[in-house]
Amino acid sequence: MTDIPTRKRWRRSEIGFVAIIVTALVSGAALLWWPRGAGLGRADPNDSSQTAQGRVVYNLRCASCHGENLQGQPNWQERRPDGKLPAPPHDANGHTWHHPDDQLFGFVKNGIVPYAPAGYKSDMPAFGGVLIDEEIWAVLAYIKSKWPADIQERQEQINRQANQ
Repeated sequence: MTDIPTRKRWRRSEIGFVAIIVTALVSGAALLWWPRGAGLGRADPNDSSQTAQGRVVYNLRCASCHGENLQGQPNWQERRPDGKLPAPPHDANGHTWHHPDDQLFGFVKNGIVPYAPAGYKSDMPAFGGVLIDEEIWAVLAYIKSKWPADIQERQEQINRQANQ
């Protein structure tokens, strides 16, 4: 009779062990299969609450360099004497929309230098220690909300290609 309770405990631990293994396998498979950036966040220019949050964060953290109207700094494509480029515009005249969201997110979170060629110099700081991911996605949503519909669609095509 003492054998039955021992057997029940063993079964419970066995089921728990199997559950842990299955969970780990499913999670690992999901990470490999899931499109990059999915689940990490999303910059939705049609989400009014996200763009409102993004506008506040942008004005606080980004506008001093990139301009209140996303216009960037003058002569943004010409290197200064220190070898750095001025802050680019984020409006339709710039090239921000040429990048997929995951890359833009990385630029804001980690700065430009990790993604640039060796020796590249930039004043773009890494905001990963200042902003939470939700705030970064919100800033990107705000920026995207200022683009004309055709630019938004072209950038969305870039996102789809990047996630294939």
